[in-house]
Amino acid sequence: MTPEAVFTPDGDVLVPSVHARGPWDADAMHGGAPTALLARAIEALETPVPMQVVRLAVEFPRAVPQAPVIATARLTRPGRRLGLAEATLTTVDGTEVLRARATLLRRGEVALPASALAREPRPFPGPDEGRVAHWTGGDETAGFHLTAIELRFASGDWGHGPAAGWFRFALPLVAGEAPTPLQRAVAFADFGNGLSRALDFRTHLFVNTDLTVHLQREPVGEWVALDARTDLDAAGVGQATSVLRDEHGRLGVAAQSLYVDTR
Repeated sequence: MTPEAVFTPDGDVLVPSVHARGPWDADAMHGGAPTALLARAIEALETPVPMQVVRLAVEFPRAVPQAPVIATARLTRPGRRLGLAEATLTTVDGTEVLRARATLLRRGEVALPASALAREPRPFPGPDEGRVAHWTGGDETAGFHLTAIELRFASGDWGHGPAAGWFRFALPLVAGEAPTPLQRAVAFADFGNGLSRALDFRTHLFVNTDLTVHLQREPVGEWVALDARTDLDAAGVGQATSVLRDEHGRLGVAAQSLYVDTR
C-alpha cells in the first residue's frame, strides 16, 4: 500500500492532501509545499552539463489554494557554467499562483585548500538533542506544518522570537517519490517566519510574500536545520532571515518579506 503523501500525481496534475494546508486558512497551502514542487520541476529540466540550484527566488502573488496544481519549468539560459530557469505553479484552470526564478551553476570537482572551506562558527546541537515541537498556533490537527514534517527545536519555541529547529519529512512530498535534497531545503526554508514568530496567529497576520534561498551546497541526510529570526516594523512590514544547516554544517541562507497587520 502506497504511504500517504503531501501530493498525489494524476498525470501532470498534482493533487494536494490535507497535509499540504497551512496555518492561515484551511483552504490554502503552506508555502513550503508548493515551493518544493517548483524545485521538483526545475530539477527535471535537461541541462547541458550537470548543474545545481544555488538560488531560488519565489514570489507568492496570492495564497496558493488547496486545490490540484500543475508545476512547469523552463531554462531561460542553458549555459555550461551558469544557467537560469523559471518555474510556475498554476491551478488546472490556468491561474498562476506561484512563480520562481532559479540560478544554476555547473556541478564539478575543484581542488580547494582546507583554509578556504566553510567552518562552523560555533557548535550547533544536532537533531537528537532537539525537543519535539508542540504546535501552538491554532486548533487544526493536520497540515504541512503538523503532519507532513517532523520538527525538533534546538533553541527557542513557537511564538517566542528567534529560534532554531531541525526539520525532516514525515511523509513523501509526492506519492511514490523520495524528496530530493533541494526539495527538502527549500520546503523547510519557508518555515523561518513561523519558527521565529513573535506574534500570535489569533491576533495578527504576518504572511510572507516571497522566499529567497541561497544554497552553497545541498543538504546531506534527511534533517535540515533553520536558525531563524524575525524583525518587525510598526509600518506593517517585516523580514524573517534564516541560516540553513545539516548535520555537517552550514548550507546557506533564506529570507522572507512579511506583510504584517492586526486581524
